[in-house]
Amino acid sequence: MSFKIIATSAMAAVLLCGCASGPGWYGGGDVVAYDGYYDDFYGPIYDGYWGNDGFYYRGHAGEAFHRDDAQHFRREASTGFHHVGGNAHVPHGTVHRG
Repeated sequence: MSFKIIATSAMAAVLLCGCASGPGWYGGGDVVAYDGYYDDFYGPIYDGYWGNDGFYYRGHAGEAFHRDDAQHFRREASTGFHHVGGNAHVPHGTVHRG
């Protein structure tokens, strides 16, 4: 009986973890292409994505995403900015679709 309770509890925990999402947490998510321009302020980036409230980036795989509050990433070309793009694994429901 106790094995059944432990097994059921463990399965519930695993399923609930798969539902978590939000900037900075990767628990599955979506693979999306990103495209923009960057001024290298934060140094090299690993990947990023356009969220509903701005650009999120990370420097290394497995690192939490950080929001670019200072606008060092832009959608349009500008003096001092270079093109960045690729694919990113992002949390479910955080990608700007517009």
